[in-house]
Amino acid sequence: MDIRREDLVRNLRRAGWQRKIQEIKDFWRVFRESRASLFGLIIFSTIVVMALFAPYIAPYDPYERTGKPLEPPSWKHPLGTNDLGQDILSELIYGASVSLTIGVVSAVTAVMIGVIMGTVAGYKGGLVDEVLMRIVDLFMVMPNLLLVIFLTMVFRGTWLGTQMFLVLIIAMAITSWPTVARVVRSMILSLKERPFVESARAVGASDRYIILKYLLPSTAPLILAETLLRTASNMMIEASLSFLGLGDATKKSWGVMLHYAFSRQALVLGMWSWVIPPGLMISLSVLSLLLVGQALEVYVNPVLRR
Repeated sequence: MDIRREDLVRNLRRAGWQRKIQEIKDFWRVFRESRASLFGLIIFSTIVVMALFAPYIAPYDPYERTGKPLEPPSWKHPLGTNDLGQDILSELIYGASVSLTIGVVSAVTAVMIGVIMGTVAGYKGGLVDEVLMRIVDLFMVMPNLLLVIFLTMVFRGTWLGTQMFLVLIIAMAITSWPTVARVVRSMILSLKERPFVESARAVGASDRYIILKYLLPSTAPLILAETLLRTASNMMIEASLSFLGLGDATKKSWGVMLHYAFSRQALVLGMWSWVIPPGLMISLSVLSLLLVGQALEVYVNPVLRR
């Protein structure tokens, strides 16, 4: 009896690995067939490289005065200088690191919370599901941007007020997780009734084992897609808050660049090189994430493959 049980467990594990390999092949095929998604991946990868190697790529320290105030574009300063004489190109390159960090960290935090809440609600069901989903509904009826602004103003009055970089991440994570929780819950509800999960239960697998070995790996493409979409959304929110003056003025994010460009009348002065590049980088980052996320959505939803 024990030998048969061991064989069954071994076969289940082998089937699980075969399913994962096939899923990876299917994912790459869907991704490869979409030129727009490949274009998005190239653009986003370029921005990530720029963010990671900013100290080696940027010609100057963005916080140092390396020229006269408001210099036009030149060989020395390809995008000119700002009102303090700081190199705009260096600000733009370093801004990739700040904007991506805020977007990615807040998105990953939100997705982690959402995955935990959605998995527990979908797998347990009953009263646990009802309570958790009512909490999700409470957050979802609130406008995200207004809630982030409110939380930002609240945190300003605490010890976190001196760490606006951290405040933005916390505020956006708090407002982003409910959507993820609802999406993950719906998929867990479907997966937990599948034959391979029933087989795992039949051989005595614990709930923890089923969730970690079967359910969560099966939701990985969906979780990755949600992470990309949350990152794009949070980067837009960060840029909006920074443009309104609610961001971290000590960090050279693209939103902060736009804030100072408009507050210093860059358009009136004809300093287009101070306004257009950060706005373009925000747009390209969000567009690239959406294009990659679109390929993941096609992979997750078989109906869209037709």
